[in-house]
Amino acid sequence: MLFWILVAALTAALAVILLYPLLRGAKAADNIRAGEAAVYRDQLRELDRDLNGGLITPEEADYARAEIGRRLIGVSADEPAETPKPARHHRFTEAFVLLVLPVLGLCLYLTTGRPDLPSQPLEARLENPGNDVAVLITKAERHLAEKPDDGKGWDVLAPIYFRTMRVNDAQVAYRNAIRLLGPSPVRLDGLAETLMAVSDGVVTEEARQVLEQSLTLEPDNPRARFYIALSMEQAGRPNEARQAFEALAKQSPADAPWLPLVNEHIAMNGGAKSGAGPAAPGNPTQQDVAAAETMSAGDRQQMIRGMVESLDAKLSEDPNNFEGWMRLVRSYAVLNDKDRAAGALKRGLAAFPPPGEQGRQLLALARELGIATEGATQ
Repeated sequence: MLFWILVAALTAALAVILLYPLLRGAKAADNIRAGEAAVYRDQLRELDRDLNGGLITPEEADYARAEIGRRLIGVSADEPAETPKPARHHRFTEAFVLLVLPVLGLCLYLTTGRPDLPSQPLEARLENPGNDVAVLITKAERHLAEKPDDGKGWDVLAPIYFRTMRVNDAQVAYRNAIRLLGPSPVRLDGLAETLMAVSDGVVTEEARQVLEQSLTLEPDNPRARFYIALSMEQAGRPNEARQAFEALAKQSPADAPWLPLVNEHIAMNGGAKSGAGPAAPGNPTQQDVAAAETMSAGDRQQMIRGMVESLDAKLSEDPNNFEGWMRLVRSYAVLNDKDRAAGALKRGLAAFPPPGEQGRQLLALARELGIATEGATQ
């Protein structure tokens, strides 16, 4: 009971504090008018003293008396002829402060702040994490801290770490899952991806060995074959890379979601695309390739930039070309223009949002090229 008495007293005190400026407004205005009239009357008396003392002439006194009288009449005219009625200003505000504000505060307190509400500590939230990824990770980490030999736990946690950009933790989780459950193509590919993520998209020697181990378990594993072909491209072996990508394209179904990305790499390494679907605008023709062979390095670079800018302009007019966005992002990355690559990625994701397969391929390409994806989906 004492608690509610204190609440009522504090509410009343707060209401008085808020209402005080409103209630004194009319009285303050009256006080100001009364003060002005008193000043003018004092000026009239002082004027008479100056006239009697010979400090001013009668003409100057008449002129000053007329001006002071005019101002005094103006102040007197503002005063009400009758006894003023109680002020009715700010009625809505006063009602809000006296009634609505305390009621709102009380309702808010009863729903969220009263002492008898059950608390929700971390333990309670861990029991019912819902869709809270952070709580799910915390729950899994607590479980694995108690049972570090639970391979299935590491197997579940590793891809979650990777999706939330905790790459080093994902690498540890994949290694533990492989140690406890044995190697599998999914676990080995995941470990290789974490190794590449740490090295900014470069297929390191350790990642390549992991991928080759994955291929011994599943020779037709498209993910492992793609990354091994990519390692050849990064090592400056375009012919071998093109052959590896072409072999992967021949093996892949016509509607394989990774086929557009494979075709991009085939084109980047001097081959012709083998998959179905519309060609990306801005691809070099055979004449362009032949002309480029006779150019100097500077002219060839200028030609490439012109082709990339032409592709950018065409995609701005017709953004519904997925392969075009893939090629544009990669082209800017090859030209070492990461800002424009990030801009092209954002525009491509606007046409092909991340929830779709093509949007995910754009994000995968960005990670492979070391392009920042923060804010690209906004």
